[in-house]
Formats: sequence, structure tokens, C-alpha cells
Amino acid sequence: MNILINGNVKVFNVVDLTIAGLVAELDLVGKRLAIEKNGEIVPRSHFADVFLQEGDKLEIVGAVGGG
Repeated sequence: MNILINGNVKVFNVVDLTIAGLVAELDLVGKRLAIEKNGEIVPRSHFADVFLQEGDKLEIVGAVGGG
């Protein structure tokens, strides 16, 4: 499956991939993230329920703390 993430094509060799699965694949578990799928923000509470499809476009943004 080809997914466009932050402007770069990533290939995943899985059939059913959720956003939660993607976060795990990208080693981002536990990070503070905002994820947009095809122009719509996906609430963190829905990461395990939203399946990705060939050609989806994601933007993943991580929170940065500071003082």
C-alpha cells in the first residue's frame, strides 16, 4: 500500500492498516501527534478505528515543548 506522508510516498506491506498501526510502524507510539487524513483531522481516540487506503494523504505533526 502506498501512502503519502508529509509529502513523501511510503510503502507498507500490509492489507489492513489503521492509523494506530501506522503510528506503531513509524515508531511514534507515545508521542504527542496531530494527524490529518485527506484534509481532515483524525482525533486520537479514533486512531484504532480509521483504516488507511491506497493513495491516502497524511500530514503528521508532532508537538514541540519549550519554555
